[in-house]
Amino acid sequence: MKPGIHPDYHPVVFQDGNTGTRFLTRSTITSSRTVDWQTPDGVKTYPLVVVDVSSDSHPFWTGSQRHNDTAGQIEKFRRRYGTRER
Repeated sequence: MKPGIHPDYHPVVFQDGNTGTRFLTRSTITSSRTVDWQTPDGVKTYPLVVVDVSSDSHPFWTGSQRHNDTAGQIEKFRRRYGTRER
C-alpha cells in the first residue's frame, strides 16, 4: 500500500439511537464525541458515532418486519372502483 493516501482506520464505538445498544468496531469515520469503553487492558476512550438504525433495531433483523398484503390491496381497489368493462 502506498503511504499517505489511505484514510485512518481506527476503533470506533457505534450506538443505536433507538435502542441505545453500543458496539465496538473499526471504521474510517471520525467524531468529536467520545465514550469510555471497558477493554481487557482497562478503560479506553473511543470516538462515538450515533446511528439511526442498526441490526439491533432494524425490522428485518428483529423479526418485526411488516408484510404487505398485496392481494388484499387489489381487492380493496376493485371494491372501491369496480372492474373495467371491455
